[in-house]
Amino acid sequence: MNKKNIIGIIGLGYVGLPLALQFGKKFNVVGFDINKKRINQLKNKIDATKEVNKKYFLKSNKILFTSNFKDLKLCNIFIVTVPTPINKNKKPDLRLIKNASKTVGKILKKNDIVIYESTLFPGAVEEICVPILEKTSNLNYNVDFFCGYSPERINPGDKKHGLIHNKKITSGSTKKISNFIDKLYKKIIRAGTYKVKSIRIAEAAKVIENCQRDLNIAFINELSLIFDKLELDTYEILKAASTKWNFIDFRPGLVGGHCIGVDPYYLTYKANQVGYYSDLISSGRKINSSMGFYVAKKLIIKMKKEKISITNSKILIMGFSFKENCQDIRNTRVIDIITKLKTKKCLIDIYDPLINSKDCMNEYSLKVIKYPYLSKYDSIIIAVAHNVFKRLGLNRIKKFGKKKCIIFDVKNIFDNKNVDITL
Repeated sequence: MNKKNIIGIIGLGYVGLPLALQFGKKFNVVGFDINKKRINQLKNKIDATKEVNKKYFLKSNKILFTSNFKDLKLCNIFIVTVPTPINKNKKPDLRLIKNASKTVGKILKKNDIVIYESTLFPGAVEEICVPILEKTSNLNYNVDFFCGYSPERINPGDKKHGLIHNKKITSGSTKKISNFIDKLYKKIIRAGTYKVKSIRIAEAAKVIENCQRDLNIAFINELSLIFDKLELDTYEILKAASTKWNFIDFRPGLVGGHCIGVDPYYLTYKANQVGYYSDLISSGRKINSSMGFYVAKKLIIKMKKEKISITNSKILIMGFSFKENCQDIRNTRVIDIITKLKTKKCLIDIYDPLINSKDCMNEYSLKVIKYPYLSKYDSIIIAVAHNVFKRLGLNRIKKFGKKKCIIFDVKNIFDNKNVDITL
């Protein structure tokens, strides 16, 4: 490897920051983000996502954090890690990846390499990003500059399977560039790398990782719907089935976030473009997308059965992030529970000590309380399996409710014999 390489990381969120800090131990790195507040925090060694501890900043002393794209001019390797969400019509929203490509294109030089890590559908790098790079830079792909794709595998809130402990898929637009990129990542990834033959293969491998999880969870969610009709305990059935050596242990629940709840739409979008409609993937998405509304419906049925008035009932929602032990609220499906309950004129309090209350207000116009009121709630929904809720304990949680309070433990974090409803 040439020690003179300077790496530019475009996008410093859950994916880009850990990447910048790891490369910053061995290379000069320019970390770029358009969010000036984020840059100021990073300069002060503060990660608002709480994914990276301050000590990691101290080990990576070769990083310039900036919101000025001109600071990227000296870089010869660019790694793009911006979000790739979906729009309101469940179609890929590629505005951020296109804008990032334009930014890089303005400063692209001969022999530079642009590596994408954002989740995309097969063909997106070369069909969408490369033409933007060519047009903006006036350079020719695979003649003057080159590209690669190495999909991110960051799991927010998971301290065990961090960046360096996940095997990294790598690819490049030529054989030489592919080898170069693979060696580059080998410098920082302890778990090693897996080099594939093309960028399109790497794109496809990434998108099916999350499609597979989405479908597995959808299957278990559908089983939960069936067993509810049969008045059978889903978790007891799953425990029994798990005694078989090759049974895969998934649990029912809400599926949101910016990976599992989004990536299947990228694959089905591309499939539709080539004339194939995916019944299976689309059906799985439909089931998982409905679970928040189902949770609300199930609670309402139970409240009616217990003769608890629905209108103006006070309900506590515990947890609002899209997954456990994480403060990320993007595409959280807890919002579906709240939306449905509000149509019934229920009064909702949200308690989640992990999330940023300002972000919740800005994105969803919802207020987060600092701590639940005692003996106030008609029903309590434990929507997210945060460790902080487990430590709080069921007996203490029950004290937030009235005498006849219904406890709905969506993720079954407590013994289901001691709660009123589970999925």
